[in-house]
Amino acid sequence: MKFYFTFFFVCFALYFSAQAQSQTLSAKILDSISKEPIPFATIQFADESGVISNAEGSFSVLLQKKSAPTDSLFISSLGFKTYANSIENFKDSIVLLAPQSIALKNVIVTNKNYTADELIALVEDHLEKNYNTSLTTKRLFFRDHYHQYINRTNYSDFKSTIDAFDKQFVDNFINSVPRSSDYYTEVLADLSGNLSTDKQKIELIKASKMYDKNTEVDFDILEKKLEQILKENVKPDSYLKIKSGLFGTKIDNDELFGKEIDSSDVNALNKKIEEEKKRKENAKRYFANSTKSQISKLFQDLIFMEDTDLNFITKSRKYNFTLKELTYLGADVVYVLNFEPKGGADYKGTLYINADDFAVVRADYENVKPLKSFKLLGVFMNEYLEKGKMIFYKDAANKYNLRYVEKEGGVLAGAKRPLKIIEFNKIVKGKNKQNELSLDFDAAVTNVNKYEIVVFDTQEINNGTFEAIQENNKITPTYLARYDPEFWKGYTIMEPNTAIKTFTATEEKTE
Repeated sequence: MKFYFTFFFVCFALYFSAQAQSQTLSAKILDSISKEPIPFATIQFADESGVISNAEGSFSVLLQKKSAPTDSLFISSLGFKTYANSIENFKDSIVLLAPQSIALKNVIVTNKNYTADELIALVEDHLEKNYNTSLTTKRLFFRDHYHQYINRTNYSDFKSTIDAFDKQFVDNFINSVPRSSDYYTEVLADLSGNLSTDKQKIELIKASKMYDKNTEVDFDILEKKLEQILKENVKPDSYLKIKSGLFGTKIDNDELFGKEIDSSDVNALNKKIEEEKKRKENAKRYFANSTKSQISKLFQDLIFMEDTDLNFITKSRKYNFTLKELTYLGADVVYVLNFEPKGGADYKGTLYINADDFAVVRADYENVKPLKSFKLLGVFMNEYLEKGKMIFYKDAANKYNLRYVEKEGGVLAGAKRPLKIIEFNKIVKGKNKQNELSLDFDAAVTNVNKYEIVVFDTQEINNGTFEAIQENNKITPTYLARYDPEFWKGYTIMEPNTAIKTFTATEEKTE
């Protein structure tokens, strides 16, 4: 009897221990007066780990095993009083933050009335010592949202000598391409190293990709139909010339369709199978490196990096700065500066500067003109959008570490040109020209990429620890046809917004 009681007690204790270890805190943060959501508020624990509320004010964080019920939880946002509570007493699904402001003329909070230009000069003087650039391991969550919208796909003067390749087929082909599509990639990982691109290692923990596979399947069917039509009408020894205006290129038949493989040729079939297997293995191997590269590029544009394109601090002479107000971030007083371009600079935005150490704790920016544009012979490209933000927190060593970075970029590209595809064959008797397809096309597409990184925890490491880390390149993203809250259960990520939660493929399929 004693044995059964002890066994029951141990199981009971283990169960509740597991429940405590996997406890998740979730809430929505609102302005106590307006009841509007407060985006990008910092949710931080006493050990400096933390998360950021999303654009809709929501957050969800999985408690660490080392967290005790009496540990403190702090929620802070610029211009609001800090919310503080113990983990065990945090029960609310709604957290109200009260606004807190400081009059700009209040001389009590500072012993000197700095001008905006003086503040920026102090920010530049303190850049090197304020931010942590040493070797660390960062537990982070990376989200990439790619959105494509086809603005137009017009064509005229269509002619074809291939009966099956008629206007109806072209219309069906164009209509099969989705007008709008979204592709989400989410990755949880540990990134070790410094901020240099050549000294970083990534260890993937979990990843997902979410998009509508059915649009790809429809396109694939039409592509195969197109291939079949061309095979039936284009002679085996022919080659194609593609001309657009003054430019042209030659495509051999093998390049267009690939070499036919005799099903009885076992060696050729095995070689093709092996090549496909290798291609898939390479895709898996490169996913981690691609993710690391994307994260690294975002890190290169942090405001204190020497070669950052976001040069409103490192090349401050190109901008005009205006002191807008003083506000609070927790117990710290923060200067709020607006900036706009002077002459041909690219960005405008807002900087939030700690009044004690002159560190930029948050930067919001957006471009005021296209960053790049190109137009020649009917082909055009316009990089019309770049905006984002970055948020930092101070650690116990009084160094600032990244908590959150967001970057959104948009490109409009297209062409308005004539197009000819001509089949030539030198072996066939008579004229070399066999078939021809021609049209004038006018197409434009908009691509928008939005990247987000949340750094939950940053731990200092030495060079020996860094060198000993073995990168894990075996994890590949799991395909999701719709948002699945169970997929990330047991992990801390950035809370998804409504668009992600409501995303659904037209017809769910799994890999």
